[in-house]
Amino acid sequence: MRRWLRAHPLAVDALLAAVVFVAILLGAATEPHGPDGKPRFGEREVGAASVVLAALASAALLLRRRAPLRVLCVTTLVATLALVLDARSDAGAEHLAPVFLAAAVSLYTVANRTDRATSLRVGAWTVGVLTVGTLLFGPRPWYMQENLGMLAWTGLAVAAGDAVRSRRAFVDAIRERAERAERTREEEARHRVAEERMRIARELHDVVAHHIALVNVQAGVASHVMESRPDQAKQALSQVREASRHALGELQATVGLLRQSGESRAPTEPTPGLDVLGDLVDGFRRAGLHVDVELDLAEVPASRGESGTLPSAVDLTAYRVVQEALTNVQKHAGTGARAEVRIAAADGAVEVTVEDDGAGAPATAGAGEEGGGHGLVGMRERAAALGGSCRTGPLPHTGFRIHVRLPLEGGAHAPEVH
Repeated sequence: MRRWLRAHPLAVDALLAAVVFVAILLGAATEPHGPDGKPRFGEREVGAASVVLAALASAALLLRRRAPLRVLCVTTLVATLALVLDARSDAGAEHLAPVFLAAAVSLYTVANRTDRATSLRVGAWTVGVLTVGTLLFGPRPWYMQENLGMLAWTGLAVAAGDAVRSRRAFVDAIRERAERAERTREEEARHRVAEERMRIARELHDVVAHHIALVNVQAGVASHVMESRPDQAKQALSQVREASRHALGELQATVGLLRQSGESRAPTEPTPGLDVLGDLVDGFRRAGLHVDVELDLAEVPASRGESGTLPSAVDLTAYRVVQEALTNVQKHAGTGARAEVRIAAADGAVEVTVEDDGAGAPATAGAGEEGGGHGLVGMRERAAALGGSCRTGPLPHTGFRIHVRLPLEGGAHAPEVH
């Protein structure tokens, strides 16, 4: 029913106009003061003027939604005209008094559809006009209940219209806040999903790019020396198998983190860090890359545990940076290159530096070219996630340099990255 009323406002106004028209005529035909003090219906004769004024005031209500102020002016004028005509007739001053019902409905509409300042200002003018008209042309003495009723009805119309408008505004505000909160939750969920996808993409890239690069190099060596030096080819294929086994293990650990609890048992292999840096470097050395490592974590504050123990997020990020940097050297500089890895703690941060001499690399294929890959982008994102920085660029003569600074405080409070 309520939905139908909202969908057909003109029908509602027509029904309201008809009800007001009937109420005005019933009031005009009713004697308010019977012999027993009770009102008597049908005691008065309703004339043509009564019907015309009632019809005019009621018909104006059909436009109350489109032009509320104009409708209020019309109904107030009609109500005042009815008072004047009653004062000059022999029927009694209260004969057409119910015409002000249309003005009261119009006043309610104005208070309901405008702001509070407008409704109070217009309501005061309307109440003043009708009250003055009643005092001048209404029944005597001026304090009769009909005169006071005029003031009460018009004031009640203003109060009711303002109350309904305030309640509607309050409900709309609650609905808007609820919708805004829902949109905020959806945006936050999408943001978290995007961050998680980016983290997974970085992790998979670091795992796959490193091991596949080693597999590619060793497979090329095996293919090249298969006939002339089968022992070396066999050794290269063994390293291919070892690198692929490590790649499958890390992929299994990473994918296992994405599974819901209960689907299968989560992997228990610890997250890689600088404690297995030697195994990582040995893999590159077996692939023909000359790597020198200098590790100094003695400056890590002892309050974090044993001296040299890093926060898990910093530990993993440093490992991944070295892994990606050496992979770039392997891909771009070739097996004849020499790389130097320096990891040191100083001034509340861990600094990771990887430099290569670019030996064997063409002039246009230095390690700094990003091409279509995401290695350097992933390093910058990992460093930024911990509040650190990543600087990359070619060396003065040849080769490439990667320098990453990871604050220890940021790593201590950052969420653990797997």
